[in-house]
Amino acid sequence: MNKIERVGILGLGKMGGPMAKHLLAKGFNVVGYDPSAVAIANARKMELRLATSAREIAAQTDLVIVVVGFDSEVEQVLFGADGVVAGAHPGLIVALGSTVAPRYAKKLAERLAERRIVLLDVPLTRGEAAALTGKLLILGSGDEQAFEACRPVFQGFASDIFHLGAAGAGQVAKMVNNSILWACMTANDEGLRLGEALGVDPEKLRAALHHSSAQNWSMDTRAEESGMPWAEKDMRILLHEADIARLALPVCGAVKEGIKALKIRMGLPMPMND
Repeated sequence: MNKIERVGILGLGKMGGPMAKHLLAKGFNVVGYDPSAVAIANARKMELRLATSAREIAAQTDLVIVVVGFDSEVEQVLFGADGVVAGAHPGLIVALGSTVAPRYAKKLAERLAERRIVLLDVPLTRGEAAALTGKLLILGSGDEQAFEACRPVFQGFASDIFHLGAAGAGQVAKMVNNSILWACMTANDEGLRLGEALGVDPEKLRAALHHSSAQNWSMDTRAEESGMPWAEKDMRILLHEADIARLALPVCGAVKEGIKALKIRMGLPMPMND
């Protein structure tokens, strides 16, 4: 497989924008697209070459990285009138960095294969801070030869990269990761509030717990301050997949409500779409 040099990024927000900046610094030929005026303004500051549509990006790149938030946005950016499929050439690789249901990722791989497009399922983890520092974690899956061809690109913005199997396996890993993340966040919130109610300063307690058996990434990074925009979506995906697999996950059900309560208490916006 040929060396990947021309890279397109669809979605130039808090994740895609920094990713594009890192790839430019690494010498890749990068072009981006985002319908948001704010994202476009930020992209121009880094002198990123911009396209007018996903279709245009697909026509002039070897690899298109999709970094949008919801299934409906993935569908539009891939299969819309000005989407990737409309401009794709045979052998184009699409790397899906978004978090979607594993079943949807598998179906996408099949649909794109019919158009001679290769889908890599590469959900991103560690959040905005890691995107800014180029230390994202990729839980990848899909065609292994294509994945290895793209690895130098992925190394431009990720410090840890794993290939876990056929398309959909990456989303399974992200789903498991998120279930544990949100469980930790809920437990952290309840534990720190309990300590405060009983007279212990929460900041002093947090510092002490960093050295204890309760230490976790979510507490160390204050992950709740991210605004948790995808929490409800993540948990809905997980619980739906569990229902289909006929698995009872009572802790995950409680965590979903716990995260919702935390967001309400923090005055954070609730999701309006999926």
